[in-house]
Amino acid sequence: METTQEVAASQPNTGLISEDLAPVSLPKRTWDTWNYAALWISMSLCIPTYMLASSLIEGGMNWWQAILTIFLGNSIVLAPMILNGRAGATYGIPFPVFARASFGVRGANVPAMLRAIIACGWFGIQTWIGGYALYQMARLWVPALDSLPAVFPASWSLETGPAVMFLLFWLLNMYVVYLGVDSIKKLLVFKAFFLPFAALALLLWAISAGHGLGPILAQPSKFKSSAEFWTFFFPSLTGMVGFWATLSLNIPDFTRYAKSQRAQVVGQALGLPLPMTLFAFVGVVVTSATFIIYGKTIWDPVVLAGRFDSKLLVSLAMIAVALSTLATNIAANIVSPANDFANLSPARISFKVGGYITGVIGVLIFPWKLIADPSGYIFTWLVGYSGLLGPIGGIMIADYYFIRKQQLHVQELYQYTGRYAYRNGFNTSALLALVIGILPNIPGFLTTVGAVPKEAVWPWLVSLYSYAWFVGFFISGVSYLLMMSKQRRAINQSMSFPSEEYQISIT
Repeated sequence: METTQEVAASQPNTGLISEDLAPVSLPKRTWDTWNYAALWISMSLCIPTYMLASSLIEGGMNWWQAILTIFLGNSIVLAPMILNGRAGATYGIPFPVFARASFGVRGANVPAMLRAIIACGWFGIQTWIGGYALYQMARLWVPALDSLPAVFPASWSLETGPAVMFLLFWLLNMYVVYLGVDSIKKLLVFKAFFLPFAALALLLWAISAGHGLGPILAQPSKFKSSAEFWTFFFPSLTGMVGFWATLSLNIPDFTRYAKSQRAQVVGQALGLPLPMTLFAFVGVVVTSATFIIYGKTIWDPVVLAGRFDSKLLVSLAMIAVALSTLATNIAANIVSPANDFANLSPARISFKVGGYITGVIGVLIFPWKLIADPSGYIFTWLVGYSGLLGPIGGIMIADYYFIRKQQLHVQELYQYTGRYAYRNGFNTSALLALVIGILPNIPGFLTTVGAVPKEAVWPWLVSLYSYAWFVGFFISGVSYLLMMSKQRRAINQSMSFPSEEYQISIT
């Protein structure tokens, strides 16, 4: 019979568990292969995916170079996606809880917050796209929107008309958070049918207006030498990996509902690289066609649709873009950061409160500046944050596969005094490895954003930034393994855990 002390020691601490963070019970793990394939197809069919491809064309690539870069990037990021997804499918735990194994029950807040802040940036970008789509529609019917007096500082680069529609769309997103994620299900169904149809219609328009695929695909690369191409290719590839680097970390938030490992592995393999590449092909063809049709490349599909002659057509298209963007935003950019913020204080921060925090930070991050031009979108945003997330992925994968051999003591992930407490809840080895992986990318980032002149930094150090995700992933992963080598033997001696520990009560 267990003593009172033993029972108390086996209970989760209220500061580490909530209904949202508790392991998913086996009866509730109902997602099959099709669910994961559909999830990725739905998330891949979004305006940023289109802009991803068109930004490569605008940057100088021809059509097949852009498509190959996108396919390679998504195939590479699929590996950490599946590797991190295994823990979620095995133990039913979300990303913030999984991170406790390597970073500590308190230290897990560090990677969770880094990932959450970046998700806030994506929330802001998607909200800006949806709001700008509504602005493109509204200005056709209310021309006065174009001549509203400026109310924001010039340094903000924000016009009043787009800002008003951005705010209205932001409020709509917050209202959906208030109603709950279940309210978005019908919009996800609408998106699943509408966006493929809209993409096909846009593709046919581009082929027709561009006088067939021949002239469109014949557009040459703008690079004058192979050296210029490789200089653009490697940071672009890193940006493609960075596009889903956020989900490669918090994929346990979704795989925790998997029926089996096969369901999440096969579903993701089918749903990620190919749909992303196919939808990106639409962006490549249409963007290439705009040069033939208008004499310049238009990489933003919302701006392109605003050039159509029919008010009714533009209005319907912009409303549809806004609705599909709303569905993507809630599913991809609210669920995970809301869980991450809840991990800070499960008893005080609910999913809704976490969603509201995401919304506020999403505005403060100035999303309209992040996607103002293709170079900023790839080299500043995508490559920049990949340098933060790559090290986290390297540490988590190194810990789960090489240190713990895929064995976790689930009960102690929810206790301040268990084996994942380390020193006062922080694993200093993981935090130090994280810093070591981030540091090499900082000089290149500072020169890219213009904070430091290139001449003031060693060229080889600047060039590392082109491989930011890869550099951080491998340096942090190897550093963590070296620093944890002394603890590995002790960890390996305590790896037989009863299946009952998969079930944890939150009461």
